[in-house]
Amino acid sequence: MNWLAHAFLSSADTDFRLGNLLADIVKGSDLDGMPPEFLAGVRCHRAIDSFTDSHPVPRRSRVRIAGEWGRFSGILIDVFYDHFLAVNWDRYADVPLPAFTASVYRALAQRSALLPGHARDAAQMMAAGDLLGSYRHIEGIETALRRMSRRLSMRTGRAIALEGAAASLKSHYQGLGEDFAEFFPELREHAREYFPG
Repeated sequence: MNWLAHAFLSSADTDFRLGNLLADIVKGSDLDGMPPEFLAGVRCHRAIDSFTDSHPVPRRSRVRIAGEWGRFSGILIDVFYDHFLAVNWDRYADVPLPAFTASVYRALAQRSALLPGHARDAAQMMAAGDLLGSYRHIEGIETALRRMSRRLSMRTGRAIALEGAAASLKSHYQGLGEDFAEFFPELREHAREYFPG
């Protein structure tokens, strides 16, 4: 799962939500001195990722696009599932998506002093471009994949262009949407096991 799902699959505690959202960015020694609730959110993030990676339904989704995208299929399915969460938001949430994303951005701004510099930068970028809300649209998915491509290209020293995978989302839309609808309620129940209290 990607950023929107991690933010959504959290308790109402602000630090827990931020830990769940930012666990891939705030790690290693950056976790030293973080509040216990933030660390609990990090643990929830890891449990969500582990459950997703080992579950047969996301595996089926990865197979749908693996012929086109190979080892990147897992990354892509995480982003595609955020799209299906965003477009079906009213099925899962009591608050409208724009209100939810605005509350996440407010929390990021209010707690920015807690975050290391690179995480503050990511949070500002997320809010400035309404990254979480943009997943509703295929164009938002393309933009997110373009950003990922830049990061992966810099990390690997090879040109990677994942934004073209939006075509795979379109061509497998119904099957991927059905996979998500089958999987997400199970994931939601699993994530609740890691909520505080």
